[in-house]
Amino acid sequence: MSDELDPEIAALLSNAPGEVAETRYDMKAAELKLKAKEDYENRTSAGRSIHEVDLSLTCFEPIQNPYLDEPSETFNDPAYYKTALSNENQSAQRVHQILSKYLTCKDPKDRTVYRQQIVTAYWELLRGMAGKAADMNLAMPKRMMLRYAVLLPSLFRPEQKELFNKFKLKNDANEPVLYVDEWFKEISSGRMKNSMTDEQKPAHSKNMTADEAASAEQSRLTQLQSKNSGRLQNAENILNIKENERSMLETELRTRIDNIMDHQVVMGYEPHKQGYTDFQRKQFADISDYLHRLSKNDKELTKAFAEYQEAKGVFDNVQNKIEAGGPVVETADTEAVKTEFDTVRQMAKMTIGRQGNQFPVFTREFYHCTERGTGTRENVIEVLRWVESLDPGVFHRIHKNVPNRIVPYVLLVPTYGDRGFCWEPFDRYNRVTSRGRIVVPMYPRDLQIAVLTAVADLRWQVAKEKASYYWMEEGLTGQYFQHFEQNKLKGDVKEYFIEDYILWMTKESTGVQRLEKDVRGIFWRNMPFPKELKEDLRKRSLVYDELCKKDANREMSDGY
Repeated sequence: MSDELDPEIAALLSNAPGEVAETRYDMKAAELKLKAKEDYENRTSAGRSIHEVDLSLTCFEPIQNPYLDEPSETFNDPAYYKTALSNENQSAQRVHQILSKYLTCKDPKDRTVYRQQIVTAYWELLRGMAGKAADMNLAMPKRMMLRYAVLLPSLFRPEQKELFNKFKLKNDANEPVLYVDEWFKEISSGRMKNSMTDEQKPAHSKNMTADEAASAEQSRLTQLQSKNSGRLQNAENILNIKENERSMLETELRTRIDNIMDHQVVMGYEPHKQGYTDFQRKQFADISDYLHRLSKNDKELTKAFAEYQEAKGVFDNVQNKIEAGGPVVETADTEAVKTEFDTVRQMAKMTIGRQGNQFPVFTREFYHCTERGTGTRENVIEVLRWVESLDPGVFHRIHKNVPNRIVPYVLLVPTYGDRGFCWEPFDRYNRVTSRGRIVVPMYPRDLQIAVLTAVADLRWQVAKEKASYYWMEEGLTGQYFQHFEQNKLKGDVKEYFIEDYILWMTKESTGVQRLEKDVRGIFWRNMPFPKELKEDLRKRSLVYDELCKKDANREMSDGY
């Protein structure tokens, strides 16, 4: 048996009952922290759909192994090229003819002409393939064409082929980061809606047949259900927060009451016990404070529960109407994919820009990425994890003063573009908990910059939508726009913001001052670094120390 005494027994022998109470309090706090950690791990380990927004998650999980343990042989298949082009429309033959001329041509001018012709022919070939993405038996070469734009494996260098054979095919990370073939598959199955485009006017009800009118009504109810789903989820999230807050307050209150009810026997005067210690008397004020906070929590919880009941009632009512209308026959899947294909092509063009390389086929001639610099799902998630570690609120959307972490859908397009962008900040029918959509090129010169441009664009659009008509006056966009106007800058204000955001994340986060003082202040207030990083930065420069002091002054003035 160990000669060391139990801490509580040691405290008794030293006649220090206050220390015993403090020890018990610390043990209770440690238990609470351990339980919270276990709850978080249980939530993150549970399987979930990528379309389900889990508001309990707080960050991306680290990617332990970005590659397959056993490389595939997909790109070593000698029949890859033949399989990729077989059973397709006439565009497959056209692609074969133009690509053959392009690869064998020696004249630079003719080669340029063939290169331009390949762009149109290849996209027409993909148009026919897009609808097949949902087919589980789709030949792997066809899927790899959609995913990586690999048409001809001989266009790889040996080390590149080896690398691509190691890329994971499945979404082990279970994050909403999708390749093009997966994107079309989700659209085709109805699990994802089409990306937002200019909304077309619905047909007039007088000109509709009975079936068309029923279908239109089902569509309207589905849109209403999507909107109510976000409202219900947010109401339930607020209710859970208030219930958890009550549980924590009650636990803390119970701990303090237990502390003041613990009295030690007075040595030599048994069975009489000692009065309250100094430590126990301090608990009186804490108990009063916790009772006050519980009273406030009870009012907020009652209101949250009423809002949850109302949202649940509306949701169930709409759901019953949808079910009463009978099963909806999915006849628009093919049309949905055709529509989405045109959108995706537009997205691909936007990642490249007008002056960029539009060549749509993977070739060693244009691929200059490193292993970590290639825009695979795992690499992009790691960059997003880095972004969120510096900008913790980047994916937060505030509703009723409650921040909801909502990671957007990320589409990985196999282009040689250098800039990502935000296609839509959120679903028009569910602004509360719907995912936005950002696009990232897979073969950029710098993957980190490509992801940052997309995230910065998302930041700007969410802030702009939040401020609505007052986006030039209020919030992040308002403050930045006023800086833009005061300095008489020319051009697109959003592009200036994106470039400054890149400097904020890559330079200012390391203590290298590259932003103007006003911009640094705007970003510091609206997109703050984590507290630990702030403390580190204030040690490096008086500039950041001054910003930290302003933070402290604002905290002290809260409530006045």
